[in-house]
Amino acid sequence: MSAPLLLTMGDPKGIGIEICLKSWQERQTENLSPFVLIGDWQCITNSVKTLGLTVPVQKIKNLNEAPTIFDRALPVYDPQIGETDAAQTIAAIETAVSLCQSGDASGMVTAPIQKKRLYDAGFKHPGHTEFLAALTNASGQEVMMLACPQLKVVPATVHVPIAEVPKLITPELLEQIIRTTHMDLVKRFGIEAPRIAIAGLNPHAGEGGSIGTEEQDIIQPVIEKLMQEGFEIKGPMSADTMFHSRARQGYDAAICMYHDQALIPIKTIDFDGGVNVTLGLPIIRTSPDHGTADDIAGKGIAKATSMVAAIKMASDMARKSEGSPI
Repeated sequence: MSAPLLLTMGDPKGIGIEICLKSWQERQTENLSPFVLIGDWQCITNSVKTLGLTVPVQKIKNLNEAPTIFDRALPVYDPQIGETDAAQTIAAIETAVSLCQSGDASGMVTAPIQKKRLYDAGFKHPGHTEFLAALTNASGQEVMMLACPQLKVVPATVHVPIAEVPKLITPELLEQIIRTTHMDLVKRFGIEAPRIAIAGLNPHAGEGGSIGTEEQDIIQPVIEKLMQEGFEIKGPMSADTMFHSRARQGYDAAICMYHDQALIPIKTIDFDGGVNVTLGLPIIRTSPDHGTADDIAGKGIAKATSMVAAIKMASDMARKSEGSPI
C-alpha cells in the first residue's frame, strides 16, 4: 500500500487501546501492514504501563514516518484535541477520517466506542457508522457489512425492534443496499461479477405467500429489476437453508432483512474473527465485531483476534481499491 492504515483508539475506558497494542505485537506473525494509532498520547502510554505490555510507542508528526518506525515501535499520532474521554474519542475518529480523505492514509480501523458515554457528552449520531457517514458526506448511503473469510452478510435493518422490520423493508431501501453492496464488492473486494443472495423476511421466504407476502410484494420485484440490469442475484431465499457450507459457495454476499438473521450465522461461523465493514463511504473503514468490553478493560486479558482480522481486511481492501476501475 502507498500509505499506512490508521487505528483509532476507541473509548479509553474500554479495551480499544489494549487490542491496538496487542495487534502491533502480532505484526510479524500475522504479516500486518504498517499502521498508526490515532489517539491521546497520555492515554496510550498510561495503558502500556497499566497493562504491562512490551510495546514501545513513538509519537510522530507525519504519517510518512510510520513505515520506517513500525518494525521497532508503534507509531502514535496525537490530535491534541479534547480533555475528556469523549472528546478524545471523537477527535481520534475525526482526525482519522480527515487523513484518509487527504490520501495520507489508506484506510481506518476503528476500535470500539461506548455510545452511552458519548451520548452523555452530547454526541448526536446513532452510532459510529452514521458519524462516519456524516463526516464523509455519505449519509444515507452507508451500509453495514459483517465479514469473515467464509461469509459476508449485510443486514437491511439493524438496531430496531423486530415488530418494526416489515414496514422498514421498502423497495427503495433494498435497491440502495443491493447497489451499494454490489459496487463495493467490486471496488473494495476485487470481485469482478458479484453474486448476491437475498434472504426472505418470513419463514421459508413466505412459502408462496402463505406465510407472508413481503417477498412477493417487495423483495422479488426489486430482484427482478436489478437482474434486468445485469446484476447476478438469487432470492428471496429461505434463511434457514442459505448459510450452510454448500449453500455459501453459491454467492459472494448475503443481504438479510434484519439484525439477527445476518449476525447469528456469521457469529456462529467465526465468533472471534468477524469484521464490521462500512460500505458506501468514500474511504475504507473496518472495525472489530465487538464492543468496548468494559468488564475486562484494564485487566490485560482482551483478545486482539477481531482487531487483527479488521486490520488485515482493511489492508486487503486498500490494495484492491488501488487497482479498481470504479
